[in-house]
Amino acid sequence: MTVLITRDDLASAMEAGSVTVVDTLGGDYYAQQHLPGAIELVRADVDRLAPELLPDRDAAIVTYCSNEACPNSGQVADRLTALGYTNVRKYREGIQDWSEAGLPVETA
Repeated sequence: MTVLITRDDLASAMEAGSVTVVDTLGGDYYAQQHLPGAIELVRADVDRLAPELLPDRDAAIVTYCSNEACPNSGQVADRLTALGYTNVRKYREGIQDWSEAGLPVETA
């Protein structure tokens, strides 16, 4: 089961530079808006791209997608865990919650 992270804890970790944030929506959604510094990684590409994008399997990683109804972040988090990543958490509320809270987003 994927461990969850709150918006406040994620914002603190991002500010401290102690986490890699992974946008699991990809494509046009990523281009329109994503969390600051987030990398794009969708489920179909995890096996192929994770070793290159996320070389440290013990690093703190947080996945997110659009909102609680979106399954992408859990699917990517579960796959990363299956590949041997040891510190993967999911921001279940996603970018909708982040942006509604007035926190900054970036565009591609």
